[in-house]
Amino acid sequence: MDLNLIKKLIKAVETSEITDFFIEEGDLKIKISKKTAPVIQSAPQYIEAKLPQTQNETTASVQASPEQKEAKPEIPAANLHEVRSPIVGTFYRAPAPDADSYVNVGDKVSEGNVLCIIEAMKLMNEIESDATGKIVKILVENATAVEYNQPLFLIEKN
Repeated sequence: MDLNLIKKLIKAVETSEITDFFIEEGDLKIKISKKTAPVIQSAPQYIEAKLPQTQNETTASVQASPEQKEAKPEIPAANLHEVRSPIVGTFYRAPAPDADSYVNVGDKVSEGNVLCIIEAMKLMNEIESDATGKIVKILVENATAVEYNQPLFLIEKN
């Protein structure tokens, strides 16, 4: 078999959707296969450069200049703890669509308190707090996709 023909076969497999190709010509046997990553489709995600704001903060930020917002941080960063997503999935603040949220901004939480649910592959995974303190910010909107290690909550430690 001609080397150029083999190269053409390899290129054809690479550019097509097939994953395995086998040809036999006399004593010569050629198998061409390629690995493919599983395709996971999700809604397009748009990431903003700044953290989401509550309604009160949005009103205040419209009136304040950028220098004023940077000049006075609300809480020292050293006192904040981020609760991060341990898995990729869909973030839910409540156990059911008609139920109350597990936590809201201002709520006191202890280690082990359930903060939210992340659905992954039809399994509902309860995400528990790994710190004691007060919920300062919820960084993710309800029913949105989250990535592994994405910050979900900011907790002001006691």
